[in-house]
Amino acid sequence: MPSPLPRTAHRAAAVSAVVAAALAAGLLTGSASASTATDTSTDQASDVATTASNTTRIHDIQGSTRISPLAGRQVTGVPGVVTGVRTYGSKGFWFQDPQADDDPATSEGLFVYTGSAPTVAVGDAVTVSGTVTEYIPGGTSSGNQSLTQISKPTVTVVSSGNPLPTATVVSARSVPSAYAPEGDPAAGGSINGRTLQPRTYALDYYESLEGANVRIGSSRVVGATDPHAELWVTVKPHENANRRGGAVYGSYTSQNTGRLQIQSLTPLSQQPFPKANVGDWLTGTTEGPLDFNQFGGYTLTARTLGTVADQGLEREVTEAQRPGELAVATYNVENLDPSDPQEKFDALAKAVVDNLASPDIVALEEIQDNNGARNDGTVAADQTLKKFTDAITAAGGPAYEWRTIDPVNNKDGGEPGGNIRQVFLFNPDRVSFTDRAGGDAATATGVVREKGRAALTHSPGRIDPANAAWDNSRKPLAGEFTFRGRTVFVIANHFGSKGGDESLVSHHQPPNRSSETKRLQQAQTVNTFVKDILQVQRTADVVVLGDINDFEFSATTQALADGGALYPAVLSLPRDERYSYVYQGNSQVLDQILTSPSIRHFEYDSVHINAEFADQNSDHDPQVLRFRP
Repeated sequence: MPSPLPRTAHRAAAVSAVVAAALAAGLLTGSASASTATDTSTDQASDVATTASNTTRIHDIQGSTRISPLAGRQVTGVPGVVTGVRTYGSKGFWFQDPQADDDPATSEGLFVYTGSAPTVAVGDAVTVSGTVTEYIPGGTSSGNQSLTQISKPTVTVVSSGNPLPTATVVSARSVPSAYAPEGDPAAGGSINGRTLQPRTYALDYYESLEGANVRIGSSRVVGATDPHAELWVTVKPHENANRRGGAVYGSYTSQNTGRLQIQSLTPLSQQPFPKANVGDWLTGTTEGPLDFNQFGGYTLTARTLGTVADQGLEREVTEAQRPGELAVATYNVENLDPSDPQEKFDALAKAVVDNLASPDIVALEEIQDNNGARNDGTVAADQTLKKFTDAITAAGGPAYEWRTIDPVNNKDGGEPGGNIRQVFLFNPDRVSFTDRAGGDAATATGVVREKGRAALTHSPGRIDPANAAWDNSRKPLAGEFTFRGRTVFVIANHFGSKGGDESLVSHHQPPNRSSETKRLQQAQTVNTFVKDILQVQRTADVVVLGDINDFEFSATTQALADGGALYPAVLSLPRDERYSYVYQGNSQVLDQILTSPSIRHFEYDSVHINAEFADQNSDHDPQVLRFRP
């Protein structure tokens, strides 16, 4: 199988007569068509820097805002020196004008989209004619900023072997601490029309270098190498750092301005991309053009790539529960189904036993049905669960039993045909499950008083499954357990994803987070159910846990905790330890455990075994809560 290529999303944009209106609105569209003609001169032409003074220069094209003042226009004979060539993915090259202007807001570099393997080489002095376009990686609906480029180019090589323009050093000193300007309310919150202030805002600084040759020195890795041959570093090693080497995203205004994505321009067949974990260092010089793409925004596409220095990050091991303590965990096992290799089952099982110390109750998310993504109506997951629990036993763990409710086919979101759901595993030697019949995919469980205490009408049961908040999303699974004679209610969740949200590099600042609406509704529904339990029994022990898909500071978490019904246990950790997921170099919270007021004393652990590592068994870190009911 060929090695995966770095993700690139550049395409030539066809700009029509309506471009002026589209630019004003910040809404630009792209197409995939492009053509290239290359004329290599055999005569040693004059150096590109001596081109006639009335020639359009790269800084004229880039302009001092995010949108080129020449978008949609033809340009002729734009001079520059080739600084990078990409022969895979979005094919093209970058070139840079060695004669910079005196405006720090205007980049001197530019991408030329060729659509086929470019015939130029690094160090070629060239002139380029073509159409100036603004391409939006991911399309207008993504909210991403656009990439200024030349498409449908005609390229003339004037000479070869020229020295490259000096790379701009990107460092802790050069990147501003403020992230981005506020969007213009008159432009729908867009920053596209604002003049760049590269000495004031980090996003403006990076934009002022779009397409330019840049360089970083030794930098700490804050996002591990992924399957697409890319990693993230920070040029600000002290910015929201945690003890394991990551950069913590602890609020909507803690975007971590020093983060930068790294890709390589060298095809993987020629040079494998280095494997790095969070906390490792990319040492030496990494240099190349600064790109902008759909999957992370500003990206250093390395012509010269540094060397990874392994810092020996280890996977964490939590403490075992004491005899009188109940240990409850949540673990997203990332679309587990029987067709996955046995190695994945064994690795996940080993983590449950060795890293999580065999919790008494484990809430699993993303357990798929018995044939995974085969979309044939299968919804049962007993084969998936047997294979997993057998692997746990083989790893030296307990003989877990399970409880779950099969969803209606293709009604709970996730991979089509996979029918992901939440599942309770429990160790019958330590805890018992109270079965109350009648729970199914469409029937809501409720709360009743039984012998003076709260009880579920169905266990396992689903919470308000007909509520529109759960459309195309996983319904919460509620179960009633008994530990040392005391009832514990556990509610396993997998809230709606962040799909549809704009990225941190959106041209809207702050970015639109449209997915929050559904999660807020879901949180309110779960909070209401917990309050129903507490109204019947004020001292009831309730644990709400799972992949909440939202931050500890989010409106979602606030809604879950509303009225003091629940406490987010992650808040008991130091701020720099609050994370369960690493996204684009930001260590952040997605997985949570919340507790009712009667659970006053507990120990909480976010067990870092996946998210920081290039080799992952899941993309989430499991969470464990230990307490005495």
